[in-house]
This record gives sequence, C-alpha cells and structure tokens, in this order.
Amino acid sequence: MSDLLPEPWLRGPIPDTDPVVSHLLRASQQIREDIARAVGPLSGAQLWAMPDEMTPAGFHAKHLAGSTERLCAYLEGLTLTQEQLLAIAGERAGAESSAELTARVNAAVDRYDRIVSRLRPEEFGNVREVGRRRLRTTAISLAIHIAEHGQRHVGQAISAAKLAQATVRA
Repeated sequence: MSDLLPEPWLRGPIPDTDPVVSHLLRASQQIREDIARAVGPLSGAQLWAMPDEMTPAGFHAKHLAGSTERLCAYLEGLTLTQEQLLAIAGERAGAESSAELTARVNAAVDRYDRIVSRLRPEEFGNVREVGRRRLRTTAISLAIHIAEHGQRHVGQAISAAKLAQATVRA
C-alpha cells in the first residue's frame, strides 16, 4: 500500500485474467488498503467508540470480515453453518484490536479472491441461493455484491474512524 500508487482500479488489468474478474480482484485490493488505513492507527478506545451513537469503526471491520465469509459460502454454493449464524450477533461489539480486525478482513478477502479467481465467464450466470429463504441470484451478481458491500462498510469505517479520532483520546 503506497501513496505513490494509483487506486487499485487504475493499476491496470491483471494479466491472464478475465476483465470482470480482474476488476473484482482490484476491488478487494481497495478494500484491504482502505480498511488498513482507516482502522490501523486507531487505539482500542477509538476503534470501539460510539461518538454521537455512531456505529463504531470496529463493527464495520468486524462485520465486513464476517459478512464476506458468509457471502463467500453462498458464492461457493454452500449454506451457512450454525457457527456462522451465531457469529452474526457478536459483530455488534468487541474488544479486538485494529491489527486483529485487519487480519480478519484480509483472511475473508483472501477467500473471496481465491473463489473469484476461479470464476470463469461461462459460470457467471450460475444460480446461487442466499439466506434462509434461499433467494436466487447469479454467481457474478453475488461476487459483485460482496465487493460492493465491502466498499460500503469500508466507507462507514472511514467516517467512524475519523470521528473517533477527533473526539476520543488515543
């Protein structure tokens, strides 16, 4: 991660990779870099602070990791385990450090990258089912949603981190 490099989507296509898949991999790279910049410098108090009742930056990082793992299960055609379902409630609060949360995000995004890297254009339309209601979508729609959802929480983590840094002593 360097301030000298352009944003990942401007770093060019990934060689020997479908352009859609390449863009999704660049999106996950953006998630990694932005979450590290947002939560990396935060103290534990800042990470879990709720100034003006704003959702903490720690939640956004923790939920980003957990939701990416869950959505990846669906992308692989799996259903969620009981453990995955129970973990959802634990995302609201925590005591994890920024390093722990960044590692969790990176591990979840690693899984996403492995799955997406294997996704071929002829498989984009393969049906996937999401949630207890088994709502139908396609593999490419789910892969895109994972990147979009990740970016949404990264943006929220950035805002929460800036507010926490401005209002909570390290």
